[in-house]
Amino acid sequence: MLLLFAAVPAHADEVQLRGQMVVAAAPSLVGPAQRGSQWTWLTLREPRALAAMPADWLLQTDQVRFERVRVIAVADNGAVQDIALGAHQLEANWAAGGVMQFGIAAPGRSIRQLSIGFERLDDPGLFRKVTAMDPATAASHQVRWLLLMGLFAGLLIASFAYKLLFTTRRLAFRRWYLGWVAASLAYGLIWSNVAAYLVPGLAGPPAIRAAYILVSLTVTLGSLFLLSVLEDGKVPPRLRSAVKAIALVCVALGVVAANETWMAAGTSDLLFNLALVTCVGVSFAAIVLAALRGSRVVWLYLAGWSPVIAVFAARAARNFGLMAQSDAIDMATFVAIALESLVFSVVVLDRFHTLRKERDAAEASARGMEIERQTLRRAAHSDFLTGLGNRASFHEELRVLFDTPAAARGAFTLYLIDIDYLKDVNDRHGHDCGDALLRQVGRSLAALTDGRTSCARIGGDEFAVLCCHDAGMERPLAREIERLQGQTWAHDTRSGTVSLSVGSATARSARSPAELFRQADIALYEAKRLGRGCHQPFDERLRRQVENDRELIDDAHAGLGRGEFVLYYQPIVALRDRRRVGVEALLRWNHPRRGLLGPNAFAGVLADREIGSAVQRRVLKLAIEELRRWPADAGTLGVNLTSLDLSGAAAAHKVLRQLAAAGVPPAALCVEVTEGTILDKPGDPGAALQALHDAGVRIALDDFGTGYASLVHLKEIPVDTLKIDRSFIAGLMRPGDESEEIVRAVLALGHGLNKTVIAEGVETPVQLERLRELGCDFAQGYLFGRPAPAIARADSLQAAA
Repeated sequence: MLLLFAAVPAHADEVQLRGQMVVAAAPSLVGPAQRGSQWTWLTLREPRALAAMPADWLLQTDQVRFERVRVIAVADNGAVQDIALGAHQLEANWAAGGVMQFGIAAPGRSIRQLSIGFERLDDPGLFRKVTAMDPATAASHQVRWLLLMGLFAGLLIASFAYKLLFTTRRLAFRRWYLGWVAASLAYGLIWSNVAAYLVPGLAGPPAIRAAYILVSLTVTLGSLFLLSVLEDGKVPPRLRSAVKAIALVCVALGVVAANETWMAAGTSDLLFNLALVTCVGVSFAAIVLAALRGSRVVWLYLAGWSPVIAVFAARAARNFGLMAQSDAIDMATFVAIALESLVFSVVVLDRFHTLRKERDAAEASARGMEIERQTLRRAAHSDFLTGLGNRASFHEELRVLFDTPAAARGAFTLYLIDIDYLKDVNDRHGHDCGDALLRQVGRSLAALTDGRTSCARIGGDEFAVLCCHDAGMERPLAREIERLQGQTWAHDTRSGTVSLSVGSATARSARSPAELFRQADIALYEAKRLGRGCHQPFDERLRRQVENDRELIDDAHAGLGRGEFVLYYQPIVALRDRRRVGVEALLRWNHPRRGLLGPNAFAGVLADREIGSAVQRRVLKLAIEELRRWPADAGTLGVNLTSLDLSGAAAAHKVLRQLAAAGVPPAALCVEVTEGTILDKPGDPGAALQALHDAGVRIALDDFGTGYASLVHLKEIPVDTLKIDRSFIAGLMRPGDESEEIVRAVLALGHGLNKTVIAEGVETPVQLERLRELGCDFAQGYLFGRPAPAIARADSLQAAA
């Protein structure tokens, strides 16, 4: 088959011209607009090479990306043939075999000058083929390509249809195989221009862009099919991961190479070809290892891959300039892919046969596995670290209690217990110390349990205790838990004290397990808010708070649509000359019934994952819209973000994309966070803050000095600014208050670490003067301007300045 489609050597009917084309200045007859740097002109160095061409011969070039192409042929008698086309005007100027062609009327012997010009050519190095052909030779090429691609398409379509219609088992390797066939078929038809018979515009630059993506998918899906079809244990896990990772890189670089505006075309093409070679090489390494480990399927796979590897190696060598251009390489590529589809069909059938045998073996051993399943079931209800029940057993017990009639079960209370600062223990001393702390707390809680009390570990640092009791005889479990506070834990040379946040709720106030759990969780959250290390029962106050939060959450959905959430702005000034250096954006809610609300009044809305995220998106949108109008000398705009906005580096990149889309430099934005945000369990705020900081966004630590382990956070997260909490500023001039010493220490710490320090809540001239004496550089507060809406922002900021 390869011999049938072998390329005809260059002769009088076909002349290879690329080696004689030189980059030259534009012909004298073109206008000034086509002489600029955006145009690349190739001129035939020796027109005598065309002497054997008859009248109406064809000039063929390989397909590249450009905006406009112009072919100029000048005859001895001065006649000029000028062909000018746009990238999307090639309906009549393409041919099978992945080439563009242009008819030249004058005989070759009379050609005095031949030039080809491209506007915004992707890369001259990627332009590799220029051929002159007489019409008969061009027609012969067309016939050979159409016969080849007809055979190619017929084999792949038949294979695809058979696997789709006559094999019904939904197995992973079957899906990868069907995807590979579809990608290979699309690649072959588009690259060769055969698809342009159905879609005339799919030739030239569009075909090249599509081909980059499709060839990356072809190689990627072939590699993933290899991994899925091989027997278990035949390829090491790390090598599997490497194949998958490189396959994804191939797809990504294929997309990058398809869009020449993202990266220089020559560079992206080089990287793409290197990725393809690497992917094929790593896949071949997997094939060799699988063969050494006794895989049966791999030999069939290798039989299909060997011709493809050979022709892809030849294509790569040609693309790197190590081999001359030849249609034989391109034709052999599609012959090899067609052969591969046949072999892969045999591989899939063999794999189905193997799986049937494995299914029979599995059914034969099912009875023996039943005993093991029961053992695993018991293990599935135990926590491996503490030996207590786990989350599954806890929820099962809670469900059983609620299913039991109230008269039979009696009253019971749910305690949720959270180990405070476990993350800091893990980060500072290692996870072995954290595990030791968990085991000690687990042992202590297990000692409190009896026939009416049970304990389980339901999360990383969270325990649950169910205490059943008769009316008037409730066991004082809360006092027992209180005794655990402050106990010493030790592991090797490390030690510390136990701090527990506890929330509890009684079943009398709940109608379902989910409601009881939510009530206890709300109480636990309140215990953390109050400073941790304490016990908070779910009471009427928290119930009213929950009801209020629910009402506000319902109102917030409508409020977002009506634009009730707005930003107010408060200036930040330099104390030396009261010059404004920035502004903090403060969220406000123009509630239709409750009036203007600050964030503390609707904290439950901001904590809700759904509506809170929507409100925060609104805040960021308003802030970025404001920054688009921001004067050059206005300084930074500070925006308060929560853990919902900072769930990992992906959230940071989303913020950066919004800034880029609005044309706002990252340095204009200052993200303000509290220690509570950093300590929040969901997401990874540290990674998000690091990504934002690396991009140029400033990071401010708000309410500094009021949280736990502030010095640790200064070391672990990128902080540019410390904001002294307003409570310390309010106590500056208060007799007997130690606020001044704290302010002095924060200023010394901030200046020592080369960080900006801002005093919040400055309201009197006396506070201002004292802050100046202490060496504070910046401040904000009512003394310089109250928060004002956008309408009054300019006036208030001007007054402050």
